[in-house]
Amino acid sequence: MATPSTQPRLREERGSTTVTCAQERLGEGVLLELIRIPAGTFMMGSPDDEQGRFSSEGPQHRVSVPEFWMGQYPVTQQEWRVVAGFPQVKQELDPDPSRFKGSRRPVERVSWNDALEFCQRLTQHTGRTYRLPSEAEWEYACRAGTTTPFHFGPTLSAKYSNYDATQVYGPGEPGDYRQETVDVDHFGVANDFGLCDMHGNVWEWCQDDWHKNYEGAPPDGRPWLENPSQSNSRVYRGGSWFDSPRYCRSAYRYRYFPVIRLNRLGFRVVLAPP
Repeated sequence: MATPSTQPRLREERGSTTVTCAQERLGEGVLLELIRIPAGTFMMGSPDDEQGRFSSEGPQHRVSVPEFWMGQYPVTQQEWRVVAGFPQVKQELDPDPSRFKGSRRPVERVSWNDALEFCQRLTQHTGRTYRLPSEAEWEYACRAGTTTPFHFGPTLSAKYSNYDATQVYGPGEPGDYRQETVDVDHFGVANDFGLCDMHGNVWEWCQDDWHKNYEGAPPDGRPWLENPSQSNSRVYRGGSWFDSPRYCRSAYRYRYFPVIRLNRLGFRVVLAPP
């Protein structure tokens, strides 16, 4: 049974934040990189005056999030192939579903149900609880203490993110539209928690059912489930290679049915604290 390090594998300074990492060994030469996300409180959603804001991003509300561990990158195709070979829990998994091939590229064309099966197989294999992030965990981790539309600041650049950069947001400038995914950590940059690729490349599934706004949302970071009107829709966050920067903002949220597979849809995992 694989065992991630219980001690920091790496400590480095990014601004004022100390980043603590661990590894889960999935197979020979295949390591799942995890980042410790410290507990904290943040304002979830976007302010009324944020450019490109949708009503589904409000009202802004304070959320307190307990500590957890999160994948440093979206799940890659090599990680997916290894876990797809683990014993089945509820459903079969295609070991090679992605349109854009590359072992270090994020896996895509995976449904919410596929991502859930991945987490369940990984949990069964390791004896530790892996799952999708709650929507609150995802936004808290993405922002990493920032309040701007992107954790980079007021705009996005093709120099450090993969999206449709022919479209400009705020004070930004046009750039290359690559029209496909790139390897995780292609740009060599991270937010202050140490997470990479939070804006663009692939959309990332969250646990939560879709709700049209944050009226009645949990204040404690847990997933918001069992929406009686649209319980079959699941939330995704972060934008993709296909999207304009408006849809890559920290606060942007939307939904798909849990069976949908698109070449823009991937995910990253969360490891619950022991």
